[in-house]
Parts: sequence; structure tokens; C-alpha cells
Amino acid sequence: MTQTNPMRLSILIVTYNSTALIGSLLDHLDAELTRSFDLHTEGVSAEVIVVDNASQDDSFIHITSHYPWVKAIRSDLNLGFAAGNNLAAKQAHGQYLLLLNPDALPKPGALKAGVELMDKHPEVGLGGGELLSLDSSRQVCARRFPTLLDEFFRLSGLACRFPKHPLFARFMRGADDPTVSGEVDWITGAFVFIPAVLFEEFGGFDQRFFMYFEEVDLCKRMRASGLVVLYWPQLKCLHIGGASARTLGTEHFSQANAQIERWRLRSYLLYYRKQHGWRGAWCAYGLERLFCSLRKCKARLLASPAEAAAYAAYGALLDRAWRDTSGGRLSPTQPW
Repeated sequence: MTQTNPMRLSILIVTYNSTALIGSLLDHLDAELTRSFDLHTEGVSAEVIVVDNASQDDSFIHITSHYPWVKAIRSDLNLGFAAGNNLAAKQAHGQYLLLLNPDALPKPGALKAGVELMDKHPEVGLGGGELLSLDSSRQVCARRFPTLLDEFFRLSGLACRFPKHPLFARFMRGADDPTVSGEVDWITGAFVFIPAVLFEEFGGFDQRFFMYFEEVDLCKRMRASGLVVLYWPQLKCLHIGGASARTLGTEHFSQANAQIERWRLRSYLLYYRKQHGWRGAWCAYGLERLFCSLRKCKARLLASPAEAAAYAAYGALLDRAWRDTSGGRLSPTQPW
């Protein structure tokens, strides 16, 4: 992975049970890369690398039989998002890496424009575009680094009640105009460009994060070293969100944020312990536990047994995550 290589872009996709989505994505990438990066010619300047994380469907067979131009890697173990992308990056030859979820579909021209923007901004460690839902509504993808104060605003409901407030909603950048490009703390890893040499220098993602918070941690490390994270809303990408996670039917899945709660809570505690020490992790856990208990009591007083049971289940998941990670100190045995 050197900048003298003529390969301009390596698109990294980590899949798990993605047969229903991967075909349409690869068809789209075929057309985009042929138009902008000379795919299927001797002068090809882009490649697609797919790591299949021990899918239980026929994702890998579908990819290898229908898309021979894709570099497909099959893992017998579910490596998660962080380690899966790290593995793909080791096989990449592009100047830039594009991390792309299998349930994300870049709009026409976004790939070429992303590379051009990265060329113009050598100070950038990571750059990402705007994520859109299937109904074209805007998803929040550029945020500030989480702090305990922001957790209080979120858990107390102030952030939700005042979504545009410069203080209460600062984590989600509620007061910022999402149509304006600019420097941010971190961007959701579903559609982001990273210089390959920098990804290698930083050791890729911290693999203790099996899923969730790995991009927050990487951006935190990049920002600490003086690099910039830029948000470019002119780069559009459709994003379903949580498509692979929904295939894990036995997990406690959050429809609100399309995440597996048990895994999110583990990574949440790991992040706070790594970036804010044991006091930070303990306070983050304590805040979550306090507001969970308060809402459970409120639901019981209002005679809402289903809601009370939901908060009780969430509290149990939180307690389990605290035990599983030894208070955010250790990543549980993988795969989670």
C-alpha cells in the first residue's frame, strides 16, 4: 500500500449474511468503476475487496460465481467490522481505502468525487459523505466525540427534546447545518475514505472493538495526531443501516438505532475505558444504569408493564456488558 501505486481506490466491504444486498451493490460498483476507474481494462485504477465473515447464507458463493473481478476473502470465523476491514486492507493496493457497508449504495459520481476531494486535502485522515435513508431522509453520520456531559443530555431526554440546541444536541451536531461541509470529530464508518498509508500507520482499527465505536476510536487517534476528519455532504450514499445485524434474530436488536444492543454496550464501555480511564467507564455505566432504573420505575407507576419490562431487559444487558468487559477493561472472547 504505497502512494506511488497506480491503483487509486480500494473499496473494502465486510459482509455477513448479505446475499439479499451484495448483488445490487456490486452491480452498481461495476458500473461506477467502469465509468470512472477503467474497471475491466489494463488501466484499471480501482479494486473491490470483500471479506465474508463466516456468513450462514450463500453470500460468498454468490460473489465468487457472479463477480469474478472482485477479490473475495472468506473467513471461517466472524471477525467483526474492525478485524474484517483490517484483513481487507492488508490485501489492498489503492492509494485510498473506501470503507463501504454492504447495505450502502453510493450515488453516481460519489466515488470519483471522493478520491478527488482526498487529493485536494492531504491533511485529512478520514473523510466521509452524507448517508441517506431509502426515503431520501438524511441520517446523522457526522458527530462529536462522546463525553459524559453528552451522555447526560442524551439519557435525560434533553438532546431529543431540543434537537437543534447548540449545547444539549452538540453530540449530534444539532445546531450545525448538515448541508455544509466542514471539520468534524468522527463519521460513521459505513462510507468513508482513508489514505491507505495512514490506515496502515495507525494499525487500522483497534480489534478489541468487534463492532461499533471502532471508527470513533480511530478518528480520536487521528485527531490527536493532528490529522483532520472532514464531512462532505456533496458525497451522497443510500444506507439501509443494520441489515446484517437484523439477521441475528436471537440478539437484542434496537430498531431505533439499527444496532445490536449487547454489542453496542460492550463497545461503549470499552471506548470510555480506553479514552477516559476507569472513572470515565464507571461514570458512563452509572449514568446509563441510573436513568434506566428511573424509567423503569416511572413505567411501573404509570402502569405500563411492557415498557417496564423493556427497561429491565435493557438494564440486564448493560450489567452483562459491564461484567463481560470487566468494566470496559477487556474485550470478550471473539467472535462476540
